[in-house]
Amino acid sequence: MKSEHIQPNNFLLSIVVPVFNEHAVVTKAIDAILKTPYNKEVIIVDDGSTDGTRNIILKIQHPEARVFLHEKNEGKGRAIQTAFEHIRGDIVIIQDADLEYDPAEYPLLLEPILSGTADVVYGSRFAATKSLHLPHFSFYIGNRFLTVLSNLFSGLNLTDMETCYKIFTRGALKGITINENRFGIEPEITAKIAKKKLKICEVPISYHCRSRKEGKKIKWSDGLWAVWCIMRYNIFE
Repeated sequence: MKSEHIQPNNFLLSIVVPVFNEHAVVTKAIDAILKTPYNKEVIIVDDGSTDGTRNIILKIQHPEARVFLHEKNEGKGRAIQTAFEHIRGDIVIIQDADLEYDPAEYPLLLEPILSGTADVVYGSRFAATKSLHLPHFSFYIGNRFLTVLSNLFSGLNLTDMETCYKIFTRGALKGITINENRFGIEPEITAKIAKKKLKICEVPISYHCRSRKEGKKIKWSDGLWAVWCIMRYNIFE
C-alpha cells in the first residue's frame, strides 16, 4: 500500500492524551507536550479521575488544547476512542500523561511518516539500549510474550507491541473501529493495522518505567485479556 504524502512543513499533529489519576505529574506532562514545536491539537481525555487531576486539567488555558471528560472511569481504550472522535490532524500520536514517555522524542517518531517511508510508527522500548529505566522483569517478560504472540498471528515483526507510542497517518486509521475499553486496545489496534497491509516501522525510544507504587496501573489480568484480544482480532474477526 502506498504511503500518504504529508508535507513535512505543513501538517497538523493530533496528540491524544488519555488521563486517569495523575495529579502528581499531569501538569508537567501537559507542559512538555504543549512545548513541542508543531502545529498541533492536544486532545486530553480525563477518564473519570478522582484524585484532583480533573481540576488541574480543567484549568488548562491554551489554544492548542481541548479537554473532554468521562464521568466515570472507563479505561484507556475508551478514552482513546473519545479522542479519536475529535481528531482533525494529518498525523495522530498517542501520549500517556505519566511521563514514562518523553515528548521531546516526537521528531524521531514522526520522521518515517514525514519522509514517506511509513504509515504507522511504533516507539520501541526494547529496540535499542536507549531506555532510562527498564520495566520490572515480570513486566518485561509479559510484554515480550504478548509481542511474540501478536507477531505470530499478525505477521508483523515488532519488538514492542504494547508500547504507548503509536503514531498513525489519519488515513491509516480510516475504517478502524476500536472496541476495547482498557489495555486491550494495544493488541486490537495492532491486529487491525496489520490487516490493512500498511507500512509499519519501529524506532527506539527512551523509557522511564514507574512502579505500581508510583502509579503504574496495568495488572496481570490485563495481560490475560490481551492474549484473548490477540486471538480475537487476528483470527476470529
